[in-house]
Amino acid sequence: MSRHWSPEPVFTVLLVCTGNICRSALAERLGRAYLDDRLGDDAHLVRLTSAGVGAVVGSAMHPDSALVLQGYGGDPAGFVARQLVDDMAIDADLTLTLTRAHRRRVLELAPRALSRTFTLREAGALAGLLEETDLPGEGLADRARSVVQEMNTARSRRPAGAEDDIRDPIGQPVEVHEEVGAAIAEALIPLLARIAALHPPLGAEGDPSAA
Repeated sequence: MSRHWSPEPVFTVLLVCTGNICRSALAERLGRAYLDDRLGDDAHLVRLTSAGVGAVVGSAMHPDSALVLQGYGGDPAGFVARQLVDDMAIDADLTLTLTRAHRRRVLELAPRALSRTFTLREAGALAGLLEETDLPGEGLADRARSVVQEMNTARSRRPAGAEDDIRDPIGQPVEVHEEVGAAIAEALIPLLARIAALHPPLGAEGDPSAA
């Protein structure tokens, strides 16, 4: 059995692009804003991180991507770009890359993460193919890991291609950053909604008053 088990009841998502100042940075903070709103005090049950295969280490988010993020209600404050290292993908429950080339680089570093590594658009599409069924697990993290397993099994039902890549907006006008932000939101938010829905509302599980 491949190594991937954590006693911590937190589901970790790693987002990967090139410099970690535009696409993956925006995705991380956009996802954080959505989950904070959706899960409230339980938002910590999903941890979002990001890194770049050629990161501008220590840099803040690109100003244009930060502007787009703020338009979606996200907060770029305090963001710091990080370089991707193998432990990040090894430890993540789900790794989402912005292009197929990024996915290949992740798997060069952490080949055992294959079943948990997808392009963002691929993952969003695969999650949409899954049936709404009861999943094993005692909490959100365990159930979300089951969703990832089902996504991996469903890969054969959806061919991958160039349309899975979300282009790099670096050096492009702000309108391109806006297009990229929209593409990220379109794939990421439904995927996170699927994960967030695995967490029952207060009183729905293990609470006699819910009966």
